[in-house]
Amino acid sequence: MTEVAFHFNAPDKLAYACRFARKALRRGMRVVITGAQAELQVLDRRMWAVGATDFVAHALADADPDIVRASPVLLAVDPLSVAPRDVLLNLGAQLPAGFDQFEKVVEVVSASDEADRQSARTRWRQYTARGYEIVRHDLVLKENA
Repeated sequence: MTEVAFHFNAPDKLAYACRFARKALRRGMRVVITGAQAELQVLDRRMWAVGATDFVAHALADADPDIVRASPVLLAVDPLSVAPRDVLLNLGAQLPAGFDQFEKVVEVVSASDEADRQSARTRWRQYTARGYEIVRHDLVLKENA
């Protein structure tokens, strides 16, 4: 069964997605990040400048098929449009289609956006109604540890 984890209290969801993807790559994992098209386009630009001399190798799912196949991180509005990978990171407000085809789903929840937090509560209830046990990660506690 797919592992579902909620990462709460992200001060900047896109910055967190960049760091998460970089860390996953270092562990040899392949990642799909899903969300709204506009959000993924901003994330695409941010991934080219994660650090002064660092970037996250990635592609938008609608790029050239050879680039998509070679990219360890894909940005896809529709996660079903790409072959399943190790991890699906959801930045969106809805339960991602086909999430159960991934080994792990990570839901990123804003620290301050109440609408985002409310939609996360709805997704939490949807996962639990389907029988998933949820792993909770409070990012504030991690940063202060």
